[in-house]
Amino acid sequence: MSGKIETEEHLQRLAVDADSDMRPEQPLLLIGNPNNRRTLGLQEARRHLGLQPAFVLPYDSLLKAWRRGGTMADAVQQCMEGVVATQMPGTSWISPSASMTYASHKIVHGVNSVPLIRIDAPGEEWEVERELLFLGAHTAPLTDGAIAIMIPPEETLTLKQEWGRIYPPNQWFRGWNACLERIGREARKYWPNARFMNDPADIAIMFDKRKCQQHLFSHGVQVPSTLQSSGPITNYADLRSAMEIAGMYRVFVKLACGSGASGVVAYQINPRTGAEIAITTVGMEQVQGQTIFYNQGRLRRYTTTTEISTLMDWLCAEGAQVERWMAKATLGSSVFDIRQLVAGGQAGHAILRLSQTPITNLHLRNERLLPAEAGLDEQQMDRVKTAAKAAMAAFPHSWSAGIDVMLSGSADPCAYILDVNPFGDLLYRVQHNGLGTYEWEMELLRKEPYNHA
Repeated sequence: MSGKIETEEHLQRLAVDADSDMRPEQPLLLIGNPNNRRTLGLQEARRHLGLQPAFVLPYDSLLKAWRRGGTMADAVQQCMEGVVATQMPGTSWISPSASMTYASHKIVHGVNSVPLIRIDAPGEEWEVERELLFLGAHTAPLTDGAIAIMIPPEETLTLKQEWGRIYPPNQWFRGWNACLERIGREARKYWPNARFMNDPADIAIMFDKRKCQQHLFSHGVQVPSTLQSSGPITNYADLRSAMEIAGMYRVFVKLACGSGASGVVAYQINPRTGAEIAITTVGMEQVQGQTIFYNQGRLRRYTTTTEISTLMDWLCAEGAQVERWMAKATLGSSVFDIRQLVAGGQAGHAILRLSQTPITNLHLRNERLLPAEAGLDEQQMDRVKTAAKAAMAAFPHSWSAGIDVMLSGSADPCAYILDVNPFGDLLYRVQHNGLGTYEWEMELLRKEPYNHA
């Protein structure tokens, strides 16, 4: 009994906010990678606001617990006991005794002790990558007819990391979907009244560019037209045929589960000559008779049918979204789109991404500007914010996302949604109402706790 009393007392302390009005604070459970810049940024924001640190459940611990026959509850218990928890020197950013008591459903100072759960990005951690590939090896393929590359489960856990290499995306995505589904199922079993900042099922849709664009379109949100075909587009030949039948000679071919421009190809055909060009970050290399695909970190141009067909065969087999390549608004000699953060129904931080190429991602050394620096007027930004909020509203069980918006290159531009990133709140050197992205989100949650189950 003494242990129970001790944990309840700790939870009472956790539930008291630093505000003078003593507003009770909802505990935050963060599923992420402990030393990742996202986790550290969020914890720092909470510290600045006087909030208790989130309890961090590492993906690596969770995935290994599952592989060994355990549950999410087992992984939390292990972290609570310090078996797998990692402590930053001089920083108390994991609250060990706070987690398991959330299951008790006690009301502490008027607040249900069930935590708010934030699922963060699983990337940038090799052990997690391997565990997701292992998990994906045990689930059904997600493609229509095409045969994606597959690593046998017994080999996934012994893979040696090769920087930049793109490991089987379809297999990884199957693992990621299975991970999200199980998080949702086990969290709701363990905490029947669990709240998620972003619902696991929504994250799965947002992460699949095909399903996401269909979902947005069905909710009346403007998106670029998808290339229509009488059957699945499973290879280069299917792609060329569908483009010619549709008269759509400029398209983006996007790896369905890719992020950060990984697997994105700007592809166009000259309808008179048949000449073609593909612009992408994907590099290709022959190793022992096998084509290895990797992220090159800079744009490449492919112009030969041999290269382009190899690239497209791989993309289509792994699962691809094919959509019209639309003319974006320009600033000087550069095209641009906007990353607009939406949280709690409010449009906050925004960044322009400018490029003299079709692909605007900032890590490709493209230029970034604040909307005011770029001279975007109030009407243009109203269109961006309205479109972004409409996209977020299409996911009523989720609270925040980074929405990529383009304005069409016309005298009266329209706003189109290019992508919905459930982890798109990692934006540097930009403030809204004097706060960084994580501080702004945590402040919104403090003022209006998010209670959607």
